[in-house]
Amino acid sequence: MLQARTIEIIKSTVPVLEVHGEAITSRFYQLLFQKHPELLNIFNHANQKKGRQQAALANAVYAAAANIDKLEAIIPVVKQIAHKHRSLGVQPEHYPVVGENLLLAIKDVLGDAATDDIINAWAEAYGVIADVFIGVEREMYEEAERQKGGWEGFRAFVVSEKVEESSVITSFYLKPQDGGPIANFNPGQYVSVRMEIPGEKNTHVRQYSLSDAPGKDYYRISVKKETGLNSPDGVVSVYLHEGVKAGDVLYLSAPAGDFYLDTKSEKPAVLISGGVGLTPMVSMLKTAAERQPGREITFIHAAINSKTHALKDEVKKIAENTENISTYFVYEKPLNEDFGYDQTGYIDAAWLRKVLPLNTDAVYYFCGPVPFMRAINHALQELNIPKENIHFEFFGPASDLEKEKVNA
Repeated sequence: MLQARTIEIIKSTVPVLEVHGEAITSRFYQLLFQKHPELLNIFNHANQKKGRQQAALANAVYAAAANIDKLEAIIPVVKQIAHKHRSLGVQPEHYPVVGENLLLAIKDVLGDAATDDIINAWAEAYGVIADVFIGVEREMYEEAERQKGGWEGFRAFVVSEKVEESSVITSFYLKPQDGGPIANFNPGQYVSVRMEIPGEKNTHVRQYSLSDAPGKDYYRISVKKETGLNSPDGVVSVYLHEGVKAGDVLYLSAPAGDFYLDTKSEKPAVLISGGVGLTPMVSMLKTAAERQPGREITFIHAAINSKTHALKDEVKKIAENTENISTYFVYEKPLNEDFGYDQTGYIDAAWLRKVLPLNTDAVYYFCGPVPFMRAINHALQELNIPKENIHFEFFGPASDLEKEKVNA
């Protein structure tokens, strides 16, 4: 339990964190990697370069400070982060290292304003918060290892098949090298892939949604090739597309993630995706078709055009063979030869009103690039969809969909 004086001091720093949070977390990562370069083998370098990791950590620290007197309120956030930590292999011994450098960063950024009382209060608070994370993650590690087909750490998988799904997305079918069973997963969850890339100093770890239904003897990931100018994401995705072939070995952690279709519910479900954000949605769609053939599902996907539209035939076949599944495709810039799409331009509230089920009890799942997700979130709010019925997944560190003005 934290002392009342500690809680009072931490709460008093909330306005400061709101202003200086990202400066503190940016300095934190500088210090951390200077002193512990081996941790670059765990952290996603791309998210560091784009500032997303810093922003996500700042949000988490802010939430912890604001709720320091009722930490149970942030357990959902803790679990979301803990899923990623377990998937990456974060261990209890990493937490003191993080705490030491976070306190140094606070002192560096705030200078004389970071009094001994404030630093001591944060040291005490961090110890309590770290214990919460370590406890939650311990349970997740045990569950991942003990479940049927589960394992500890990273396990070798052979690429049994590599399939080009569109001009930018390729699927990799992965079977365990040891021939043993594989862990079940919830539709929408992801795996971490650990890679040693020729010419790269550090190991790279990336998380990819599983794009097929659970219950198979393989996992499937469908990866977009990131080739934008100086795109930090491209290091891994380009190597997967160009350097990895059938028969090669990839190393995977057991499936993780708190974003998945609730298959115990019979409520109508609306699955909305943009670009490669369709990967968890296809897993959800296929699972619903197999396990809940009577459930009403609306599948909406946005792509630039048919060339970039992955898994279209697979989705159409599922809809054709299953009652109560409706599919809609939206092309931003359709080609002259394109057909079989339902809307040109973007998904907005006006168009959604025309195609969504009238049942107001429906649950909504969406995933895609951050601007796309902000637009969808805004559209659903415009349609007065209750917050508790809205679920979304970020590829990478979580962000705040409310922070920026949205142009739907």
